[in-house]
Amino acid sequence: MARIMIIDDSLVARMSLKACIPKDAGHELTEGNDGSVAIELYQSFKPDVTFMDLTMPGVDGIVALEAIRRLDPSARVIILTADIQRRTIERVTELGACAVVKKPPAKEAVLAELDKVLADGTKP
Repeated sequence: MARIMIIDDSLVARMSLKACIPKDAGHELTEGNDGSVAIELYQSFKPDVTFMDLTMPGVDGIVALEAIRRLDPSARVIILTADIQRRTIERVTELGACAVVKKPPAKEAVLAELDKVLADGTKP
């Protein structure tokens, strides 16, 4: 059982991601719609894993990722984005993202990354 935070400005994207996470696994989920909410929720919810979009109004995913990693250098963040350019992937990886999943997310890709991060047991 894990605490999972989902951050995306699109309600449809959040619902799509939640549908990829098995309901019978007992995970506790919370969600938000922009980077500033992500930073606040991270501190109060203390997720084991965060799924976060990059392109959001206000505070985007890059800024939120940097802020979360400053708060918790071992934070496990999986980026969900339609922007799969090598430069973008390299940048978020350098900033400490565990993985990048292409949007719209395939259930298999979400589960594979979630299982990998949770199986690790330690934060990066």
